Amino acid sequence: MTEESWNIYWNEYAADTCLYGSEVLFHRKDDVEFRNLLLPPGTVIRQWYSKTSYQLQRIEPALPMIDGEGRYQLIRNMDRAGEEGCLIRLIFYDRYEAEAGRLIIRDRAAEFQCPLKTYSYRMQLISSGVASFRFHSIVIREVIRDDP
Repeated sequence: MTEESWNIYWNEYAADTCLYGSEVLFHRKDDVEFRNLLLPPGTVIRQWYSKTSYQLQRIEPALPMIDGEGRYQLIRNMDRAGEEGCLIRLIFYDRYEAEAGRLIIRDRAAEFQCPLKTYSYRMQLISSGVASFRFHSIVIREVIRDDP
């Protein structure tokens, strides 16, 4: 059995990006430069969704569907300054859009498991004191362990 892996990129859809005082340069699909010298810590820089309303947002979901029975690994592919100055927050929702749990990932790579009643989730890139960085991708990989 092989593990599944998904690459999440920063697309040019601007509604889910903090643009106030920001300079965002799209060099390639996997190379986005972000600068904002006045960005306060705790600000959500970018958001991605596993479930969207196309009529409302005009975007397709960027995140894979995951379930509470599996384990996953999240890997942030950013430059050095971005890795140290950003964190990832995962917010899980049940089928009624009530929050079912949340998780903050501070490291470049971490394993996680979502709550069993997760129906959808949101991933946020949050500033923890960064002024500029280069974003390449975020990888979500299913972790498969062989039980003896």
